[in-house]
Amino acid sequence: MKILFFGITRDIVGKPEFDAGEFKEIGTVGDLRDLLNAKYPRLKDLSSLNFAINEEFAEDSKAISANDEIALIPPVSGG
Repeated sequence: MKILFFGITRDIVGKPEFDAGEFKEIGTVGDLRDLLNAKYPRLKDLSSLNFAINEEFAEDSKAISANDEIALIPPVSGG
């Protein structure tokens, strides 16, 4: 699985993406959220953080497979 980081999530993690072979035991978006929050505690400080699987927004209950591309989409502001 490939994980992409955008905006502030990229700053928190320190890179724009990584292959998450180490996360093979992750079954759902919620599992991944918990693991990333434990590894990068500053992610928990974001007011909202959406996940997308293969370019579609995904709820925490959505299953993840090894071939998925997952994006972390932080809150955005604009005007």
